[in-house]
Amino acid sequence: MNAPDVAVAPEVAPPLLVERRDDRVVATLNRPDKRNAIDQATIDALHALCEELEADPRILILTGSGGVFASGADIAQLRERRAADALAGINANAFVRVNELPMPVIAAVEGWALGGGAELAYAADIRIATPDARFGNPETGLGIIPAAGATWRLPEIVGSARAAEVLLTGRIVDAAEALSIGLVTGVHPAADLLAEAHVIADRIAKNDPAATMATKRVLRAPRADHPRIDLEAQAELFESPEKHRRMTEFLERRKK
Repeated sequence: MNAPDVAVAPEVAPPLLVERRDDRVVATLNRPDKRNAIDQATIDALHALCEELEADPRILILTGSGGVFASGADIAQLRERRAADALAGINANAFVRVNELPMPVIAAVEGWALGGGAELAYAADIRIATPDARFGNPETGLGIIPAAGATWRLPEIVGSARAAEVLLTGRIVDAAEALSIGLVTGVHPAADLLAEAHVIADRIAKNDPAATMATKRVLRAPRADHPRIDLEAQAELFESPEKHRRMTEFLERRKK
């Protein structure tokens, strides 16, 4: 008697592909058939990655697959969310966690970065893009607001007047404009984008990780906390053996 056929569910690709190195992690949004729309599984994967990088701080490079960074939140899921879901801050809390990682976050943006995808890019410390990159927050056209960081992060990045115009009109910002207003710091051919992100990561990795983390922490502090927070961080670093070692090496090089 033959054994009955057993249906095997097709293997589902992970929504986030993670490449780990000693000093950095490359995370690729991986829903190309949905233009990397950010769904609950993506959010769960981002939380898991953040937990890892909070325990073992490394530089994070965020990018997307299939020539797109992220086309936005998954509208099919978003349509079904209610008031309690909004108050839970499903995407917002994940992006806050990305932004608050100890080491710098670099967003390498190719193609569309819309809605939640744009807000994930805004959560990075440094953004670079391809010439075909497009940023935008069309949420008001869908009857909602950009509530996962755009209303407070974008003004910090490009200024309040520019952010208000972009968010209230819902228009698209192309790569050239993004560079001119400081939304991105470089525009590179698609074939070079990830390599350029690694160049930035290499520069960061050459520095003292403790000093890098302190700089990021101080940069993010409210204005009212300065200069106290700067001086406290500097006091801690002044006692660091690594500070003494690096300064000694610098002075020895100057003698040669």
